[in-house]
Amino acid sequence: MKYMLNLYLLGVMLTLLSIFVRLMESVGALLESPVPGSPWIARGQLANTEPPKGLPDHPSGGVQ
Repeated sequence: MKYMLNLYLLGVMLTLLSIFVRLMESVGALLESPVPGSPWIARGQLANTEPPKGLPDHPSGGVQ
């Protein structure tokens, strides 16, 4: 039984270590200058600067 507990704790520790390493890689990638095409988006880039392209306000040549 103690053997199984040791294996379980080893798995938990490896999982936590893996999560920690991925988190550190993500933080390192965020601290570097952003590369075009990068999956990371800065807060200022979340808002789209172009207005949405919807229907025109007054259709041209329409029946009144």
